[in-house]
Amino acid sequence: MKKTALILLASAFIMLFQQQAKAQLYTAAAGLKFGGYENGPSGKYFLNESNAIEGILGIRKNGLVVTGLYQIHQDAFNVAQLKWYYGAGAHLGAMSEGRYKRFGGGDEYYKGGILLGADAVLGLEYLIPQSPIAISLDLNPRLELGRGPFFDVAPGLGIKYTFK
Repeated sequence: MKKTALILLASAFIMLFQQQAKAQLYTAAAGLKFGGYENGPSGKYFLNESNAIEGILGIRKNGLVVTGLYQIHQDAFNVAQLKWYYGAGAHLGAMSEGRYKRFGGGDEYYKGGILLGADAVLGLEYLIPQSPIAISLDLNPRLELGRGPFFDVAPGLGIKYTFK
């Protein structure tokens, strides 16, 4: 049973990575990211045709968080300008004392301090044809270690100006 599961998993990864060719529609982008916890400026840079790094400066109530993500982009639904992406990264920030509402949860009181944890992302990005504007919608699972540990998932909406 373990061998069968391992073979199926290896086959899925091979098929997944074979579809990565020609995923890049632009070289770099700058824009805004609106998330479940933070909102702020973001920047993305493609390392090659399908791998990108994204940085987000998230501003939240009485706090600031810097998030870095490594992403893999692939074609989605046979639409030329639509790509799906997934990846992982980390966040580091700080917030002051106060009462905060967790996304999808109740109010919690924090004494303030460091935010530190691991992040993931899974989403879709659409480059508007004959335009430098890209719009993304994603889910951002987050494991907070600095103020936790706790696990949460928040949606994200991005709008970016792209550079060739």
